[in-house]
Amino acid sequence: MADGQQAEATADRHRATPDGQPPVATALTLLLAQVWADAAVGTGAPLWCVTRSAVSVGTGDPLRHPAQAQLWGLGRSLALEHPDIWGGLTDLPVRPGHRDLTRLAQLLAHGRSTTWSEDQLAVRAGGVFAARFVRDDARGTAHPDESRVDGLGGTVLITGGTGALGRHLARRLARRGARHLLLVSRRGADAPGAAELRDELAGFGARVTLAACDLTDRDVVRELIDGIPEDTPLTGVVHAAGIPANGVLADLTPRHLTDALAAKARAADLLHELTADRDLGLFVLFASVTGVLGNAGQSAYAAANAHLDALAQHRRAVGLPATSVAWGPWSGDGMAADRAAEERIRRSGLRPLPPERALAALDQVLADDRPCTALVDISWDRFATAFALARPSSLLADLPDATTVTRNGTGTPGAEAGELVARLRALPSGERERALGDFVQSRVAAVLGHETSAAIDADRAFKDFGFDSLTAVDLRNQLMAATGLRLATTLVFDHPTPAALGRHLHTELFPDDTADASAQDLTDLTDLDEARLRRVLAAAPLSRLRDAGLLPALRTLLTEAEDAERCAEDEGATWSDDTPDDDTTIADLAVDDLVNLALGDITEPTDATGPSADDDFGFDSDPRD
Repeated sequence: MADGQQAEATADRHRATPDGQPPVATALTLLLAQVWADAAVGTGAPLWCVTRSAVSVGTGDPLRHPAQAQLWGLGRSLALEHPDIWGGLTDLPVRPGHRDLTRLAQLLAHGRSTTWSEDQLAVRAGGVFAARFVRDDARGTAHPDESRVDGLGGTVLITGGTGALGRHLARRLARRGARHLLLVSRRGADAPGAAELRDELAGFGARVTLAACDLTDRDVVRELIDGIPEDTPLTGVVHAAGIPANGVLADLTPRHLTDALAAKARAADLLHELTADRDLGLFVLFASVTGVLGNAGQSAYAAANAHLDALAQHRRAVGLPATSVAWGPWSGDGMAADRAAEERIRRSGLRPLPPERALAALDQVLADDRPCTALVDISWDRFATAFALARPSSLLADLPDATTVTRNGTGTPGAEAGELVARLRALPSGERERALGDFVQSRVAAVLGHETSAAIDADRAFKDFGFDSLTAVDLRNQLMAATGLRLATTLVFDHPTPAALGRHLHTELFPDDTADASAQDLTDLTDLDEARLRRVLAAAPLSRLRDAGLLPALRTLLTEAEDAERCAEDEGATWSDDTPDDDTTIADLAVDDLVNLALGDITEPTDATGPSADDDFGFDSDPRD
């Protein structure tokens, strides 16, 4: 729902298609968000998503449509990646009545306020419920090593069984007395280290079967389950398969969404469907905290994991066993094995869990018998600051450690923007641009993981620092929070160096400074006639104009003059046979070509069938395409 226009998705539209494609509503919402992120810049029109029975507000509120929860994972990530366009998520009953729709309209009206921080809501007959992340203080009475784990007396099927998490889990269950472990993966016995793992588990007394299986193929999964020996019937399922899927909104395609949902959501649905008639004591889904909290650059992955949490609640509602664990990052050879990824995780406040500690916590979760639990080790002061940096959120309002941060004014966008602007306003006008440049360099350093900005050359291109689409979004969101400005997603493309970006922010925040400087420039150019100025511009290489941050201004001027120019010039003007390089001058280009260049498109516009050149950030010519 965008700017009051409701787009409801029926339950049928949220069911995956027979060939494993994602639900139509999820795919269309992704497309809508991409279009809205491009079209809504500067409009202030928020995007709201409405679902039906995708969440549960308590034991008396059964969750009926787990596939619709994909939109909640998607939305939670979009809220962090594109806070400027995001409105929120609202869940309605399966059959909403007039009062429910009236409440929905009232919520949307409140949602237009910039101070409104409730963006995850459920409308029910008893009122409106808001989502909260709460600490589990009822930790149970059993010691993890003494707690009983049901479902170990027969066969326990572990998907992703030869992967990093599956190996740790298999060892744990073998030590706890599992009779037969069916370890399923894409390569089965051919997976690296599979034979050694089987021998190790046999040493604990477990029988082990390694199987290769496409978990997205219903017939293959059915054959796998039907082939389990009768003397060790299926008594437990642990779905630990899945590969983290990264990609900012502008980069996501239907294929990315399909792949992200396949290993997690579709496989879980098939395991749920094909074991519904089995007497299971254990049905565990390994999800990610990304589905609960969201994460910029992981919208598709968050959608898949939110589906798992919802499926567990749905199974409980229909009387079937289920536990979904939304894991934080694991250390070692688990989810956070990549060194750079682990460092980014640490900066966000999420501390990687050692595998043994994680599995001990899993024992406790199973003993406590809750359908959904997040297991994370968080530095709340750091996490809350980062989480609320780009937009206000009440999701953490019931966590004392987190609310202390926001109550003190840190971590809130308005507070930070006010402090920065106040500091800059107190400076002499001639020093503001330099101060903003220093600030931009410090934020670039933070995004790249540097402790200081000493290594950040203000005149070096962002692409040379190794910026990718995710770090570009991270920097843009930090600068929006710090300045209070609405900034385009193409910020680092339009202003390709820290110096150019600092000048842009200075112009936006203090236009009077720029006007004064322009007036002085005009005074200095009293003796420079128009012909001479044209000669200077014509001789300037485009690379110099780009590095100086002048191309966006040229784009504006040229756009205004476009109609007049087209009357005087051939409308078919295109590039010459050679693509312009850094030595090309203004005099060599037609107006349309200059506009394309200012937009960052240096391909030949007449060659519509030829391959488009990737830009320096891995996008097509326009990152919004």
